Formats: sequence, C-alpha cells, structure tokens
Amino acid sequence: MLAVLLALVVLVPARSDAAADPELVPSTDETTPAATTGDSVDDPAIWQHPTDPARSLVIANNKRGALESYDLNGDRVQRITDSVTFWGNVDVRHGVVVAGVEQDVVAVYHRGLQLYGVDPATRLLTRINEGTAIDTAGEGLCLYSSAVTGRLHAIVISISGILQQFEIGDADGDGLLDGRLVREFSIGSEAEGCVADDDTGELYVSEENVALWRYGAEPDAGSTRTVVDTVGGGNLVNDLEGVTLVDLPDGGGEVIVSVQNAADPDNSYFVAYDRQTHELVRTFRITDGSDSDDCDRTDGITALYADLGPGYPHGLFVCQDNNNDAPGSVGNQNLKYVPLELVADLDQDPPPPPPRRAGLHLPVGWSAPTPQAPVPGALVPC
Repeated sequence: MLAVLLALVVLVPARSDAAADPELVPSTDETTPAATTGDSVDDPAIWQHPTDPARSLVIANNKRGALESYDLNGDRVQRITDSVTFWGNVDVRHGVVVAGVEQDVVAVYHRGLQLYGVDPATRLLTRINEGTAIDTAGEGLCLYSSAVTGRLHAIVISISGILQQFEIGDADGDGLLDGRLVREFSIGSEAEGCVADDDTGELYVSEENVALWRYGAEPDAGSTRTVVDTVGGGNLVNDLEGVTLVDLPDGGGEVIVSVQNAADPDNSYFVAYDRQTHELVRTFRITDGSDSDDCDRTDGITALYADLGPGYPHGLFVCQDNNNDAPGSVGNQNLKYVPLELVADLDQDPPPPPPRRAGLHLPVGWSAPTPQAPVPGALVPC
C-alpha cells in the first residue's frame, strides 16, 4: 500500500550564523570501543533503570555484528550476536502497555524488526518478539507510543527511503510481541534517522540530502509533511543522520538532528530546534574533554531528560563518534557521553521520574520467554 508522497512545504528558515559558528561542548566520557573496525557503531538509545537510575544503560547497534549495551561509565555490559552480521538502529520506550502488559521495550532492526525486554536485576536483554523477527526491510528505526490510542508503534525506514509503520501487539496472548503493518509510504530519497514525539503525535525524519521533515505519527496521518529545515538553503548541510528529542514537562524541549557535514566531517555539528515552534535554538559541536575526545561525522544520537544517578542527574546526550582519537581510548568507533544540561536548556532541578512500571506485570498463566542461548561475547553486569 505504497502511498503517494504529498509534501506540504512551509517557508524555510533563513541560514543562521550559528550554523557556521556552533557552540563548543566537551564530552565527559566514552564507551568501550567497538570490537570491529571500520564503520561499526551507529545508533544509541538510553534505558533508565526503574529503581536505581545510576544502573541505567546505553544500548547501541554495531552495524558489523552486534547489539551492545553499556553502563554509564562506558563499560560494555552485554554483546548479542548471531550468524547474521548486520544490525540497524535502536530505540527504547519505558512503561508501555501492550495487550495489557506494562513493560519496557527495546526495538532494533536485525533480520527485520526485533523487540527485547530488559531484566532490571541483571540488566541483560532478552528477545520478546514472535519468531525470528517481524518481517520488514530497513535500517532506520524509532518507536512511538500513542497518547491517542495507547498503542505502541515501530517505524522502520529503508535506505531507499521507504517508511513502514507497525502496530505492536500480542495477537495470541503468549507474551511474545508481533507487529501489524498500518502505514507505508516513500520519503523520496535516502533516509534513516527518525524520532517520534509521544506527547504531540509528531514524527521527525531526516532525509539525508534534502531536509528534516515533520510528519504525523499516527498511522492514519498519511504522507503529508512539513519542512523543519533544509539542506543547503537553511541551517543544514549533507548528510543528515540521527534525530532525537529532549522531552521536557509541559511540552517544552528540543528536537536535535546530527549534521555529518560530509564536505568537512571534522567539523560536523548538531542543530537544535524548539519542540513547539520548530525555530532554531542553537547549533553545537561535541569537542574533546579531559578524558574523551570529540564526536566527528556522527551517525546516531540520543537524549534522555531523566535522573540517571549522580553522574548525570539531569539526563544524558549520547553521540556516535566516527573517529575515536585521544584523549581516552584510540581506535575503533565508540560513543561519547555529555551531561544533557550542557547541550539543552533544562529546568536545573532534578527531573521528576517519568510515569512507568514498578515491575513487570505478566498475564495470568504466562511465564517469561526462555532467554536466548548464550552468544559469543555475551557479558554479565559488573
């Protein structure tokens, strides 16, 4: 059901001097380098521990062979592999209800759409979808929890720019999740990064050489879109990659996009827009800190406004680094950590805990799925 692309384009923001002169923000920490060389680490997401925020995780894909998780010191906690090498983008939703079960859901593109749960005691991920994967083709991925219907959706984007949206459910009531295709259309050209705003029902997609777009996130929203900013004529240049949301109370916050700046990748940067007006707020670069280096030619990014313990009491911004140099580790790609208040305008009081589960509530008569067999490189928490 490939829909015809109908674009509603508004006036493009004028290019700002801020795009040529971004704010410089040092990184604070970094993750263990990838186990593979070349273009490996890509897209991160943050899982907040339900009772001990300092034990939260950063979960990321290694495109060359794994789904990996890291603690807030950057140490690897788990590495999931199988016989298929490619792993695509990752996203997390906390405390969503699917078929009457309230749980945290981690989604990743691998052989299709795969869904994982996280055990708070061990912080290990276990796959919770039916079969091998929900059938789809893509790389880009984001989750959407609808405030209108209460239903969880996964949005998958192929490298050619085909967007598919799946409603996540449990049709047979066995506790393993499945997906039903509810929308499909063409973005127009190569795309990957996306983020959905659960409160406003908006979906942001980066069409790499064209624009940052705003769509409706509901499955009946069709393909109508509005431009947030454009490549070349606005504050953006080739290539656009990851998109994330700083979700503040009462509708405040920012939408942030990664600009690889292919013509000068050592000077890639990030652009933040007001969540409500979509006006430019700032541009910034993540530069060398005392213990970790900068983020260059960044693919994926993520942000979470939440108490993540004493190291990140106001939340965390994470960016992929294409060139992992000194200071800190040197070699294979990794992720850089930055306190969220250094890149976004926040209420400096500790953020309130989001509405979420105290524990996993399972249907009567259902027991948790058997964990996957041990895989090469799997690690237990420290």
